[in-house]
Amino acid sequence: MHSIEPFLKLSRISKSFVSDDGETTPVIDNVSMDILVGEFVVFLGPSGCGKTTLMRIVGGLETSNDGEVLLSGEKVTGPDRKKGMVFQAYTSFPWLTVLDNIRFGTKYRDDIGKMEKETVADHYLQLVGLKEFSDYYVNRISGGMRQRVAIARTLAANPDVLLMDEPFGALDAQTREFLQGQLLEINKRERKTTIFVTHDVDESIVLADRIFIFSARPARVIEIIQVSQHITSERDISVKETQSFFKLRNHIRDLMRDQARRTQELAEQEIIHGVAGGEYRHGQF
Repeated sequence: MHSIEPFLKLSRISKSFVSDDGETTPVIDNVSMDILVGEFVVFLGPSGCGKTTLMRIVGGLETSNDGEVLLSGEKVTGPDRKKGMVFQAYTSFPWLTVLDNIRFGTKYRDDIGKMEKETVADHYLQLVGLKEFSDYYVNRISGGMRQRVAIARTLAANPDVLLMDEPFGALDAQTREFLQGQLLEINKRERKTTIFVTHDVDESIVLADRIFIFSARPARVIEIIQVSQHITSERDISVKETQSFFKLRNHIRDLMRDQARRTQELAEQEIIHGVAGGEYRHGQF
């Protein structure tokens, strides 16, 4: 019998930011969830709702005001090699080739030797379909290819959990769909526990085992969707053409439309009260 103990546990996470003038802005409000090993979870919500901040707390890049994150029963207190991150901005090293970028992912692994590191790097180079570009410097390849390099490098480091913050958000629609298909194939082979942040409804349905839908800021979970209960066929990009996909997408869009409206109302209130723009200077929520 398989264990149902959560691999990743978020308990009562709350977070607020304080502006330079002392104004407090709640960003996350009492969020709890259990994530199983190998599960692909999507955080879906309107822009600025707090989903990226929650993922950064899981990654140890932010600290919560209340609550805790447990990974394999150990409290997350900061970033480490157990948590691999892929961001929207391209994070490859331009002075290294594609293969050397992926090799870098193995650099700090002490569980394998030098020869096995080469095997691992070559495995992920082929997994993301970049074998023929192995000797190219990354500033000579496309944005979509650079994101594949970033994913391969992160997987080569063998993290316990993969954290992806809108990694395809800056790409054109065709490249984005291609990479969604690639990520599906990678996930089928690797089954890496993954948290994927997006505000794209179609992307969330295609990729996720479960979708956590968040409210307008401060982020609260308003619905959890087990995608397999709605779409029973094996997942690939063609699922977007099915009736079950349309039905689920319309349901989620209705939820998102309401939260987007609340986000806009909140932004207008903050402008009126002079809060917006001063609340958090490190980046988006």
